[in-house]
Amino acid sequence: MTQQNVHDIAEALRATRGFAHKRDISDVVSALGRSLPGGHGALAQAVPIGDDCAAIPDGHGGYLLFAIEGLVEDFIVRMPWFAGYCGVMVNVSDIYAMGGRPTAVVDALWSTGMNPADDVLRGLAEAAVRYGVPIVGGHSNNRSERPQLAVAILGHARRLLTSFDAKPGDLLVMAADLRGAYEEPFPYWNASTRAPAARLRADLELLPAIAEDGLCCAAKDISMAGAVGTAMMLLECSGVGARIDLDALPRPDGVPLLRWLSSFPSYGFVLSVAPAQVAAVMARFSARDIACGVIGEVDATRQVRLRTEGEEALLWDFGSDAFIQPSTTLQEPAACQ
Repeated sequence: MTQQNVHDIAEALRATRGFAHKRDISDVVSALGRSLPGGHGALAQAVPIGDDCAAIPDGHGGYLLFAIEGLVEDFIVRMPWFAGYCGVMVNVSDIYAMGGRPTAVVDALWSTGMNPADDVLRGLAEAAVRYGVPIVGGHSNNRSERPQLAVAILGHARRLLTSFDAKPGDLLVMAADLRGAYEEPFPYWNASTRAPAARLRADLELLPAIAEDGLCCAAKDISMAGAVGTAMMLLECSGVGARIDLDALPRPDGVPLLRWLSSFPSYGFVLSVAPAQVAAVMARFSARDIACGVIGEVDATRQVRLRTEGEEALLWDFGSDAFIQPSTTLQEPAACQ
């Protein structure tokens, strides 16, 4: 494969399915905000729309965390067991990305009889056991023409990590578990299903520990938008920009850069960390053999620029084109809790 220049990479990222799905968020939130009596302001709880979970004050200084994920139909049809597994795994990641710990999940499953419901449920159950998160109920319909799956999760945080607290001068840190392989032909980097369950839980525990120790208050888990797309969501929500060094991204050996940029890792996070705390944060990931690197610096430009092999290109300008936020109602950054 011919090495693409940074301008080609930027154009390719803008055209990915992951970017398209994230851009849809803006339309959905805009429509919902127009329909509520309080407008877009009614959508905000402890943190505004755009975070990995809703965060609801628990009255005791902490937060209830609530999130949901839906799985795309072609994934369920082709890999039903892994789709079920991911239904729990991605929700668990969302909770930890907010500095919390998961409590329980529920699922909504539509299928034609028990095909592929049986495989989906086996995957759900396996992930629930491995991550130590019980399935406590849900909804099922075995008379559907097409399979569909959604999984919701409840958790709790003592101190939040949010998408609204990246500040100019922070360094962007990416952490990812590279001890895995792709679930071909999908862009899912699986470092979970064959890893020891105790290790999975301890690796995730790094996130709430980092929050509770005051080392960071801005983070997001890497989603289907990939590492750069996830960083963009964090930056947009915080009202800032950044230069991202693609050559600094932790990446599995032999994986082409563009494929990795559009990959969804089972364990992957982007954090915005004050320079004085970067060494301590990176040491915690390194101590657990999680690949970690400084991939950029946050600035006040509200632009995202990419660098590789000495070249630079503009990927996105939030000032002229919203990514996930409603374009006319961009939220103010929240104070770090």
